[in-house]
Amino acid sequence: MVVDGIEPETIKEILELEIDETERRHDGPINVFKTWSSLAPAYGMLGTLIGLIAMLRNLNDQAKLGPMMSVALITSFYGSIMSNLVFLPLANKLQIRSDEETNRREMMIDGIISIQSGVNPRIVEEKLKTYLSPDERITYLKQTADGNEVNVNG
Repeated sequence: MVVDGIEPETIKEILELEIDETERRHDGPINVFKTWSSLAPAYGMLGTLIGLIAMLRNLNDQAKLGPMMSVALITSFYGSIMSNLVFLPLANKLQIRSDEETNRREMMIDGIISIQSGVNPRIVEEKLKTYLSPDERITYLKQTADGNEVNVNG
């Protein structure tokens, strides 16, 4: 688009629309895991209630009370484990990855628009370095000082 001479505002608008659509697309799976994270303890509680009902139904048979009580307790445990150790961490990881991708794309937009506008390359470099975390900046500075190829993502 830059080579074709399209106006910077139009390029920025198109690329920001692409970012918005990518975020929208990423929100679906993130929300699924967040929903399951909130539902898992409720399903665990349902299992607990079923176990308690079975336990109360067999109050006359002392041998069955222990196993029914364990079913009642373990289902709440499973619900909590699934929520806090599976679904919520997955949702958070997907959100972090989505945010990182959005950040990279915003950096690209700034770089493209700056280059198209004829901004001094040193200024473009300084502007784009603001998107890097402190650790990524240190890596970048070390690599550029050593004359190595710069690869901030590892």
